[in-house]
Amino acid sequence: MGRVPDPSMAQCNMETTAPALSLADLRAEIDRIDAAMHDLLMERGEIIDRLIKVKHTAETGSAFRPAREADMMRRLVERHHGILPLDTAESIWRVIIATFTYVQAPFRVHADLSAGDAAMRDSARFHFGFTVPFETHMGASGVVTAVARSKGDLGLVPAAAIAGAGAWWPALEGNAPKIIARLPFLERADHPAGLPVFAIARPHPDALVTDVEMWSIKVSGWGPRPAQALAAMTEAIAVPDGAFDGAALLVSVPSGQPLADVIRALVNAGASVRSQALVGSHARRYTVGADGTVSH
Repeated sequence: MGRVPDPSMAQCNMETTAPALSLADLRAEIDRIDAAMHDLLMERGEIIDRLIKVKHTAETGSAFRPAREADMMRRLVERHHGILPLDTAESIWRVIIATFTYVQAPFRVHADLSAGDAAMRDSARFHFGFTVPFETHMGASGVVTAVARSKGDLGLVPAAAIAGAGAWWPALEGNAPKIIARLPFLERADHPAGLPVFAIARPHPDALVTDVEMWSIKVSGWGPRPAQALAAMTEAIAVPDGAFDGAALLVSVPSGQPLADVIRALVNAGASVRSQALVGSHARRYTVGADGTVSH
């Protein structure tokens, strides 16, 4: 009786006998893919041109869509695989989005360099490329003022307390620009543009993403106990404000965590809450581990 052929061996033989692609063939494939990517970018530009005509608008700033951008980034994270680093793919997509947004409604990026010139420039170029005009300021307040006076510009400020700087976020209260994003969207230890920054602009209210709300809270009785109680619950920036024991806080309140719980924790720790105001919101961030695993 003869042996039944092993299907795995047949497959192996087929793979072994299949002709290998030459270097010229592989380079031709790369050229084909490059040309296809360029064609798709030009096709995207044609659709954006039609979108502008359909909207009948040249209104600056009207093209900011934080919720849509966050959704695009989430889908990018979920489907990405292969040897191309994830944050490289993110940067490519960010520059495409920012450039076509600029084509729809021209805007400038205003950036606070107080946390370091090189770090902030890296963040701006990583997320917005080189087509969008870039203007520098020394201090977050100057950025907020420039965005408030503009028709549709965007600002970048460090998402951390800067020594000697006052609270800039109270200027976002009321009818003012708001925090619309916290960058980078993908965080990893050696990120090429790892400086944590807030993006500030005037987007359409229905275009906001509210995974994390940002609250401006002023308190008296600030000290180690309230600071520890707040740190145990969420992220916050605190700077001295007013009286010797006063503080201005910029508090992150994730979806599902009531603001009332944060206020209660501050009060129970001995602080008195003088005021509170919503000053923006942003998407949840993703973290890329050393082994490449992604979590949020």
